[in-house]
Amino acid sequence: MESNSGYRRSTGSPRGEARRQELLERVTDDLAVNGLVDFSLRRAARAAGTTHKVLLYHFDGADDLLRQAVARLRQRRIDHAIASLSEERGPSTLAERVRVVWPMLMGEEPGLARVLDQAMGLAMYDPDRHRELGRHASAQYLPILTSLCPPEWSEDRKRGVAEMILACLRGFLLERLISGDRAGVEAGFESLLRALEREEQISAGDE
Repeated sequence: MESNSGYRRSTGSPRGEARRQELLERVTDDLAVNGLVDFSLRRAARAAGTTHKVLLYHFDGADDLLRQAVARLRQRRIDHAIASLSEERGPSTLAERVRVVWPMLMGEEPGLARVLDQAMGLAMYDPDRHRELGRHASAQYLPILTSLCPPEWSEDRKRGVAEMILACLRGFLLERLISGDRAGVEAGFESLLRALEREEQISAGDE
């Protein structure tokens, strides 16, 4: 199998996949520390302790490697959010569950937050090249947000509310980055929680 660069690609053997995952983990760790600025295949190779030719054997170029590394960083954030829910012993309402995952999804870990913010910036700055960074984000976040909704809700209702939560959190993140007004963002978040409480009250009244 050939890549766009002309290098032979890995055929996906168990050994090759294990090596690919090892390289991806090293590049992901480098992104978490140094961010996306000046990211290149050669920088990734240095971080992984290999050569750019080896990376091109396992990945379809720098953009493919970047997408996969960002997705892995995002999954770390999601895993932390899920762990936080478990530690809280199952908050009883949707609003309470969203409050628990809020710090993780909004990026209270400085290094991780910086990288994922930069990734969204790339998706907006050059959508033709980096559109998948944004699409993959939605694909990763929506399932956990849907899972926070009451189990008795229809799938359409869960999806709609999850989309609303994701859109609001993204808006809050953008507002925080642009204005630096953390107090305003927190006030907006509290308003979102009140809206979610009303949504559940409406649901209870329909039963």
